[in-house]
Amino acid sequence: MYAMISTRPDIAYAVGKLSRFTSNPSRHHWHAITRVFKYLKGTMNYGLSYMGFPSVLEGYSDASWINNVEDSSSTSGWVFLLGGGAISWASKKQTCITSSTMESEFVALAAAGKEAEWLRNLVYEIPIWPKPISPISIRCDSSATLAKA
Repeated sequence: MYAMISTRPDIAYAVGKLSRFTSNPSRHHWHAITRVFKYLKGTMNYGLSYMGFPSVLEGYSDASWINNVEDSSSTSGWVFLLGGGAISWASKKQTCITSSTMESEFVALAAAGKEAEWLRNLVYEIPIWPKPISPISIRCDSSATLAKA
């Protein structure tokens, strides 16, 4: 969990899914955990890099609709980049049941919007950051969601 939160956005989805079964993992879950560790071992030289350009915050949001048939839950994910490198990311189970992919994408966009607002307030407090702060764009891959927005 620490690696995912601090330095490895590439394992956020897998760790988020596996963390739902920590109280009672099955053999299947242990096998998946082993695969994550093998992936981490094979990619231990991967890292986050920041180029300094562009110095604009930008976000990406996505959702997976009803990827857990047991409770009909969906998953939200987002990542925010600064200088070409990830500075904030998450993959979380949605707390509400959605009736369509589009609705699930809206829930993910709302969560990403809250994170964008928090990041904007954080950046505003940095004295060397140029003011005024430009709007943070959040990109979404769902054409239905974009058409309805």
